[in-house]
Amino acid sequence: LEHGRQALVLVPEISLTPQLMARFASRFPGRKLIGLHSNLAEGERRTAWLQALQGQADIVLGTRLAIFTPLPRLGLIIVDEEHDNAYKQMDGMRYSARDVAVWRARERNIPVLLGSATPALESWRNAREGRYRLLSLTRRAHAQAVLPQIRLIDSRTDRPKQGLTAALQQALAERLQRGEQSLVFINRRGYAPTLLCNGCGHVFPCPRCSAHLVLHRSQAGYRLVCHHCGYIARPPEACPECGNLDLRPAGQGTQRVEGTLAEQFPDARILRIDRDTAARKGAFAAMREQVEAREVDILVGTQIVAKGHDFPHLTLVGVIGADLALVSPDFRASERLFAQLMQVAGRAGRAQHPGEVLIQTAYPRHPLYQSVLRHDYVGFAESALRERRGADFPPYVSQALLRAEAKDEEAALGFLLAAREVGSGLNAGILLFDPVAALMARVANRHRLQLLVQGGARQRLQLFLKHWLPLLAALPARGVKWSLDVDPMDY
Repeated sequence: LEHGRQALVLVPEISLTPQLMARFASRFPGRKLIGLHSNLAEGERRTAWLQALQGQADIVLGTRLAIFTPLPRLGLIIVDEEHDNAYKQMDGMRYSARDVAVWRARERNIPVLLGSATPALESWRNAREGRYRLLSLTRRAHAQAVLPQIRLIDSRTDRPKQGLTAALQQALAERLQRGEQSLVFINRRGYAPTLLCNGCGHVFPCPRCSAHLVLHRSQAGYRLVCHHCGYIARPPEACPECGNLDLRPAGQGTQRVEGTLAEQFPDARILRIDRDTAARKGAFAAMREQVEAREVDILVGTQIVAKGHDFPHLTLVGVIGADLALVSPDFRASERLFAQLMQVAGRAGRAQHPGEVLIQTAYPRHPLYQSVLRHDYVGFAESALRERRGADFPPYVSQALLRAEAKDEEAALGFLLAAREVGSGLNAGILLFDPVAALMARVANRHRLQLLVQGGARQRLQLFLKHWLPLLAALPARGVKWSLDVDPMDY
């Protein structure tokens, strides 16, 4: 700014922009600061875009779409929480805003700063091997703040009742007595992950997707909702399989945890923050102001509250349901879980009050949890990279995913088989796997299949894709929608 240049700052979530806008405005008085994200009205976004283009804006703060903002005086790009999946556009034009930021900075010969307490393994490897310069922050923003103490609560011995162990309930009661705030973190919205028949074990599938319907509760009563296609149905009176009337919610969601806490602590002021409650424009900002004004005693939230928010009076974080990520078929699941746990732990004890984090788990000796216990990102990252190298996974190989979807499963499969055949004929030293169903094999009555392409060197993969794409475009694809995703983040 002192040299008359512009700065572009990217954040992963829209909910982070109001807090950061206020802090940047306070820190840089007299500078023209604009925000760019999808929650702006079309006119607001157009005005901000033109101010950036004409060089009137000094600082542009935005989400992933802001990476394409025209800035004639651009001198610095900052990517906050660079590891976050939200920087990857998963549909339409697929791109990683973080990677575009690195490319754009290189083209302009300016610095790009990637910030994270838990860098993506790709970024960590680049720093470790000297392609990136590593800068380590050794002090916290508040001089008197210390890292929160992390405790693992063994849920095999301290059995949860309605999702909460006795240790977590006691810790919450102590914070209420001291007038401090707590956060109960569970990354599942709704009332319960599914509705279960107590007689035959039937769970209710979505008729249009390969997913279970999630039980939600509203003023009108209970409803079953698909989080993938939006299908909504009323819960039946009896099990359609065996006729049993004993149907019960299985598992915990944010709504159910909120209700349990209200029963346990009737005098506590409880606020639930998830995609359902924060969907309306301005809703999250209003909720954050409630927390900052100390009008809330216990927060119940999903990952929307885990990222970057500063609640100085919040001293306890309780984590529920983290074990599910340990059995995920996604090879990045452990990396995401570690980052998520470290992020949510960082909400506790950010000022002068010491913080405590309680993680409920049936696997307290798991190496991932032991690394979290020690705040040991380096140890976790090195172990994860060894696993990735041994399994031939990114960042040691480059990947692209050819996706195909259609109402007719055979049509999608036929397209991918033809794509594999023409790709194999290129003899480019690239490995083409057989077509398989996606993890979510059907969404909104459309079958989804995919073909993984893998190469050791990125240049070799890029050269292969350059020749393969025209061949794909020439293939018959009637009724098939296909796309190519380089560096896929979901499978």
